[in-house]
Amino acid sequence: MAKLLERGVYLQRLVERLEETRRASGSLVFIGGEAGVGKTSLLRWFCDLSRHKARIAWGSCEPLSTPGALGAVIELAQALDEDLARVLGRAGQRPRAFRLLLEALSHRERPTLVVLEDLHWADEATLDFVRFAGRRMADTCAVAIATYREDEVGHAHPLRVLMGDLATGTCVHRMTLPPLTDAAVRVLAEGSGIDPDVLHRRTGGNPFFVTEILASGGTKIPPTVRDAVMARVARLQPRARAVLESCAVVGARTEPWLLDAIGHHEPEAVEECLSRGMLLQEEGVLTFRHELGREAILQSLSVQRILPMHRAVLAALRSSPPGIQDPTRLAHHAEAAADTQAVLEFATAAGRRAASLGAHREAAAQLERALRFSAALPSRDRAELLEAFGEQCWITERLSDSIAADNEAARIWREHGDRDREAEGLLRLARTYVRDGRNADADQASLAALEILEAGGPSARLAAAHGTRAMLLMMDRRGPEAISFGEKAIDLAQRFGDVESLVLAYNFVGSGLILMGRLQEGQEYLERSLNVARDHDLDHLVAWAYWNLGSGLGEAYEFRSAERYLTAGIAYCAERDLDTARSYMMSWKSLVDLYSGRWDAAAETAMAVLARPGTAATSRIMALVALGRLRTRRGDPGASDALGEVLALALQTGTLQRVAPARAARAEAAWLAGDPHVTAEEAGAAYDLALSRAHSWFAGELAYWRWRAGDRFEVPDWIAAPFGLQIAGRCREGAAEWERLGCPYEAARALSEADDEGALRGALATFDRLGARPMAEIARRSLRARGTQRIPRGPRAATRSNPAGLTSREVEVLGLLGEGLQNAEIAGRLVLSPKTVDHHISAILAKLEVRSRTEAVAAAYRLGIIPPK
Repeated sequence: MAKLLERGVYLQRLVERLEETRRASGSLVFIGGEAGVGKTSLLRWFCDLSRHKARIAWGSCEPLSTPGALGAVIELAQALDEDLARVLGRAGQRPRAFRLLLEALSHRERPTLVVLEDLHWADEATLDFVRFAGRRMADTCAVAIATYREDEVGHAHPLRVLMGDLATGTCVHRMTLPPLTDAAVRVLAEGSGIDPDVLHRRTGGNPFFVTEILASGGTKIPPTVRDAVMARVARLQPRARAVLESCAVVGARTEPWLLDAIGHHEPEAVEECLSRGMLLQEEGVLTFRHELGREAILQSLSVQRILPMHRAVLAALRSSPPGIQDPTRLAHHAEAAADTQAVLEFATAAGRRAASLGAHREAAAQLERALRFSAALPSRDRAELLEAFGEQCWITERLSDSIAADNEAARIWREHGDRDREAEGLLRLARTYVRDGRNADADQASLAALEILEAGGPSARLAAAHGTRAMLLMMDRRGPEAISFGEKAIDLAQRFGDVESLVLAYNFVGSGLILMGRLQEGQEYLERSLNVARDHDLDHLVAWAYWNLGSGLGEAYEFRSAERYLTAGIAYCAERDLDTARSYMMSWKSLVDLYSGRWDAAAETAMAVLARPGTAATSRIMALVALGRLRTRRGDPGASDALGEVLALALQTGTLQRVAPARAARAEAAWLAGDPHVTAEEAGAAYDLALSRAHSWFAGELAYWRWRAGDRFEVPDWIAAPFGLQIAGRCREGAAEWERLGCPYEAARALSEADDEGALRGALATFDRLGARPMAEIARRSLRARGTQRIPRGPRAATRSNPAGLTSREVEVLGLLGEGLQNAEIAGRLVLSPKTVDHHISAILAKLEVRSRTEAVAAAYRLGIIPPK
């Protein structure tokens, strides 16, 4: 094997991971690095060393313009069990296949080594498998290694989201391979006649750049990798160059039969490419030694040459037996060949297959590809394609694309006079508008659909329309009207056997009852929704029942019950990878933790929701409310940023459900800042809306802040009891109510309103314990005004500025770690000795209870100590 320089420590870590499988402790290892840094070489060494110790399965993600669903997973499954690979390829079998594949990795007689290469090119379904497996690898007898290019995984890349989701897993590990040092390059360049210092400077130590340039045998160093690759290609015979060009057009893997079909290439030409190291032959398939080599050859081909080559590949693939035809691959070459009919046929088929396998981003991309070629389609066919595309966009949070597609589809159905299909499109639009925070548009769309469907008489579609109205009215906190529409939906759904509409109607009626204060009755309806959904394996509707049980009871300040449902719901969604529902429940869990006095947990959960790219507006709003209130109550920086963003998002919805929490949080912040005018203004902005909906908790808190600001008005007697008691001056009774509800901060705030030294001291103790600096200072001022002696000092400022108790210097060091600086660089930046920096980092690791610098930075992001990039 070739030299493996400066990779011994990484090889040893992988060996240790494999040794741990003897204790039935599996692991997932992410190996990152720039393109060409030597990830594949490291793994080939490791696999060669492990060949007699473990079963080895290797799968590679391919850089098609739209990746094929589960391609790499199916490839590695084939190496383990061909029957399992066939199950993976079947529509609707993904959850079962994932479980079976995980069981295959739990083989106890001999450990398994699984490699998933180039995960940055993975389709969504493959990433879902890695997420599924990563959460469960500890229970296997396997090491799964996933490689990716750091320079191709930006902040919003799906792989970055995946790695964030798995960041806290104890069996998940990360490695990043650095470029080679100048010493290593000097060893590689020995005897080449090339100046090693210049080589290192020009290549940055990238092993691929170095080895390709050295292999080219050139007398000068080419300025780019493409130059290096093409210098080697130019030395081949014309027939060998033709083989390389054909293989580059085919893709990352070229079957010999396909190569023959498109060019009738001579065996000697293929052999020349293999002998010169331009191609490798693995299991009878030709591959490029490096993907960058293939890309360089592709870039060298003119459009006039590449177009007929793609047409030849397409024709050859179409003539292959149907059982081995891959619509994803066919669609890729069809688009490159500008073959409209082929694109429509294969992109649509690939999109529907990807959707059936749960690869929704790839499904959306394939259907979008088909739409680009759909101008000549009959309008009805185009409308159906638009609907399919819109559905996939809705699932993948591409809400603006989903709205545009459904609007166009509805227009087409309207022009054809198909009112039922138009109404279905309007109901989909209503659902999407809500998720996008555009509740007024959702209301308009749902009313238009209802008008159309009511004219056609009772039907299952009408049940869905009534259910949609119930959902929107419930979200606007118009309980009686929501229940009325929900009951109509229940009747119709039962009459026409529409289980999904029935489950949702139970859900919305139950939610409406809870928000009207009829808690037990509402829980019964929601439990019914939960059970029916479970009985019919409707996972997403089970999640929705947990969602509304947790958030509805939370809004009613029944935090102990809410926490029970949220905890169960989050676990349920994590088990089934229902991440959208999980994010919303996590945002509410952060609020429950806030009110329950678990402030560090609240910060960590809220930041985890906000750090996830593409989070729906509804989840973002509630997480921002939690984070804004927490920062306000702690006196931490960043509160105004969170509360500014949340108001903008909430006002876009126009609903009491979102506006009232945002306004109340801003009123509290203004009052703690000593601005009664803004306090009254913020509370008053949503007060009338809360009164009109008779929402006792929203109206109660907004009335409370108006009262604290000195506003004088008539307070209704039906507002929530603890707020009413405080406004009436019965602060001790209010504090007792807050204690009963499990809200320590609110209980202490009520006690702080008493003109009593004992009550003030008790409130101050709670504020100091929670780290509520602004209220603690208010309590201390009240005690000093009474002439109280020996007032407790409270925690030191140096350790109360963040959830982990880090000193200000440790926070500075942690911030520089987040920028990727090494110890010596940090020492230079802060004018400290490297040894002092070492001590600070050791203290940071201990306080954050993590094992590495990378884990420390990840924890700091989650806790909000340093802002995420």
